[in-house]
Amino acid sequence: MPGLDLSWSRLVAASAADGRRTFHVLDTGPALAARGITPAGTLLAVHGNPTWSYLWRGVLAASLAQAEAGGTAWRVIAPDQLDMGFSERLAHPGPPRAGAGTHRSLAQRLEDLDGLMDALDVDAAGPLVTLGHDWGGVISLGWAMRHPQAVDAVTTLNTAVDHPVEEPIPAALRAALAPGVLPTATVTTPAFLRTTLALASGGLAPEVSAAYREPYDSPALRGGIGGFVADIPASAEHRSRPALERISAALRDWSRPALLLWGPQDPVFQERHLADLRERLPQADLHRFEGAGHLLAEERDVAEPLLSWLDDAVIGRADRTDADDGGAESPDGAGEGDDVPAASAGPTGRSPDPVGDVAGLHAQLAAAAAGPRAGDLAVVEPGSALTWGELDARVSALASGLAARGMRRGDRVSLLVEPGNDLTVVLYACLRVGAVAVVADAGLGLRGMTRAARSARPDWVIGAAPGLTLARTLAWPGRRLSVRSLSPTARRALGVESSVDALLAGHAGRRPDGLAPPSAEDEAAVLFTSGSTGPAKGVVYTHGRLGALVALLRRQFDVEPGSSLIAGFAPFALLGPAIGATSVTPDMSVTRPATLTAEAVAEAARAGEATMFFGSPAALRNVVDTASALDPAQRAALARIRLVLSAGAPVHPDLLDAVQKLVPAAEIHTPYGMTEGLLQADIDRDGVHAAMATGQPGVCVGRPVAGVQVGLAPLDAAGRPAEELVAPAEAPGTLAEIVVSAAHLKAGYDRLWFTDRTSRRDTADGLLWHRTNDVGHVDEDGRLWIEGRLQHVITTPDGPVGPGALETLIDALETVGRSAAVGVGPRGTQAVVVIVEPPRDTDARRLTAGRSPLASPDFAAEVRAAAGELAVAAVLVVDEMPTDIRHNSKIDRTRLAGWAERVTSGRRPGTP
Repeated sequence: MPGLDLSWSRLVAASAADGRRTFHVLDTGPALAARGITPAGTLLAVHGNPTWSYLWRGVLAASLAQAEAGGTAWRVIAPDQLDMGFSERLAHPGPPRAGAGTHRSLAQRLEDLDGLMDALDVDAAGPLVTLGHDWGGVISLGWAMRHPQAVDAVTTLNTAVDHPVEEPIPAALRAALAPGVLPTATVTTPAFLRTTLALASGGLAPEVSAAYREPYDSPALRGGIGGFVADIPASAEHRSRPALERISAALRDWSRPALLLWGPQDPVFQERHLADLRERLPQADLHRFEGAGHLLAEERDVAEPLLSWLDDAVIGRADRTDADDGGAESPDGAGEGDDVPAASAGPTGRSPDPVGDVAGLHAQLAAAAAGPRAGDLAVVEPGSALTWGELDARVSALASGLAARGMRRGDRVSLLVEPGNDLTVVLYACLRVGAVAVVADAGLGLRGMTRAARSARPDWVIGAAPGLTLARTLAWPGRRLSVRSLSPTARRALGVESSVDALLAGHAGRRPDGLAPPSAEDEAAVLFTSGSTGPAKGVVYTHGRLGALVALLRRQFDVEPGSSLIAGFAPFALLGPAIGATSVTPDMSVTRPATLTAEAVAEAARAGEATMFFGSPAALRNVVDTASALDPAQRAALARIRLVLSAGAPVHPDLLDAVQKLVPAAEIHTPYGMTEGLLQADIDRDGVHAAMATGQPGVCVGRPVAGVQVGLAPLDAAGRPAEELVAPAEAPGTLAEIVVSAAHLKAGYDRLWFTDRTSRRDTADGLLWHRTNDVGHVDEDGRLWIEGRLQHVITTPDGPVGPGALETLIDALETVGRSAAVGVGPRGTQAVVVIVEPPRDTDARRLTAGRSPLASPDFAAEVRAAAGELAVAAVLVVDEMPTDIRHNSKIDRTRLAGWAERVTSGRRPGTP
């Protein structure tokens, strides 16, 4: 049985609900004792149906490995429930029938655990934590509720503690519960067992599947499976219904730590079950494993987040309680505050500089409307514009209407509205109410947007007809409001209860003065990342952190009253009113930046008298490529622009030079940031050229802006970042993961506890360090250079290499449009493969050797010469690089690496 150490296995006689019984238990207690390790606490892990304790083998192994490495030692006890796994089989007087007395009830299983834990003589000195899955989740939570003084924390994988009788049970279980089907599907045949094992995403390895089936390889051994299904209390009269209701009610009073680890693709325990658990356990930490389903422990590593959480929430909580109680003095006599990890106070030992006074975004809009600029334009889109006074009046009216409709502080609102005047009004109205805006743009695709909606679980959906149709079709949660008024038929079809137009008309002239404004600590927005490096993540911003960002933008780019911003990037369009700039939305598709033309930018500049322009690199490239269509008046409008910003991907100096010809009076900046922190460093065009002349690897993004501190986590030979941060001045030129700290960083990741934990480093004074997942170096002049993403680092025999170290050199060749460097082979011994996309006017076949994607000898030699001392094993040519679905500028290197592996191994490569 793969992963199962037989030394963990033991038989234990214990008093059960109906007499003396024999349990099979996996227990790391004896293994710890043999190593001379005293456990700090105990974890009781309960399986569901039709699995057995084998489900928890990864947790047992990881806990022992942690203890042997000097970490917290947990004794893990994973019993097989009676009639399950290798525990004692029980008599079955008749076939299993739902609600009948021929199967073991929920109350009996709780008594079984009582007897077993007594027999195991668990040390009560350390914390006791429960863990469960499936119906084992109900049982483990129920046992914790029976022993609230003994249990210190609860954790569970997918489960449910509430089954309203008026709601149908999931289809996956409904068929098995049918009276004529239950015995055959669960006992006579292994159908239920095999179906459950098939739920694992990607399938189980044959030997793992065989291990799960082994204790159930005959009908005589499967009675417990049928009995477990029969014990699902789907009806009010079911004999296990009272026990389930006692558990679900008791959970509302549970105030100690709780952790939910969830596979969202589970057809059995669904989003409504998770929502119910979160409502009963509002203090619970949650980590969603996007793409995983019912057999979460087989599909993802649950041990690492679980053990990390136990250290943080259970052991750490106990330590804090001891400290609050006076705590014992440490052996070396160290005083309070002396035992602080070196990285926790920051590489330089000081906090980032403050960004100044921060006001709420809604307050800044109101201030602009009350001043002399009330009649000036605030937001402009093709064919429509609002003054500051009009914008404020509409925001106030809509906020009043939303509040009257029932929207409350903390409610989540999914915004399915295209960037422009409507979205600005809706967003600022939600912020004024204190609701949390959930923004996931259509560039994520249907699957990505659905994942985002289910993850954020909005209370409201506000959208145009296409977005509302999508939400209705895919059964997104939330009450629905349309932007425009709809016909009664359309309202019924889309489940819409009102519209923004109707609320504005019904509350015109009103102000939400009776609503207390949100505080700086309140959540303001959940912004979803691009999804270019995995499932999109929800990034949480508070009002205070957004306010800090606004203050920083104003100061960094000298935004003054009268400034006007053409926003080819949605976040900056939405921040425009807060920074005091007129926001101009150009005529383009926001999900396809490359659709922005020079004419659209020029017309936006004329309409809004623009002084600033923000566009992605892909948008800038298309603007340059379409500049020949501009007339003199349009060129004159562009000549009035004083500042151009571009971020989201590296911008080649040649592109900056081409843009400069269109906006001759403008400073051109390429700020560095990410969804988790929209501005971290900045550099202008002259600075880019000066940096490029030094010949350093990667893309120079300038120096950290005021209020941002940078730390380095140097990479080891395997490409892993160090745990201890160093200051850039202590390691110039060292390849490292970039870590930043600033007041305007994210507050956290939404419902991704483990991702949030691993992405941050807490400071002693409460500020956050954020691991950017970017790798690069800081030079001796304090400039930051980005050399790629951590997951794309190539681990050669000579050490780790950031892909940007090669790509910036190769991209400088006239025969190269853009390039991507990837690693092929085992980690630590990878070969470097370079994939090249030719310039737009070059046929890729001119650079290859025949029909193969392999570069011709002459072109390969040219690329290798550009790479210098970095050895390139192969050069491949593609017509066009694959990019992620949201940013046309971001190359999908993971996809390219798999394709390069196929090409270089001689297999049929297909297309990347």
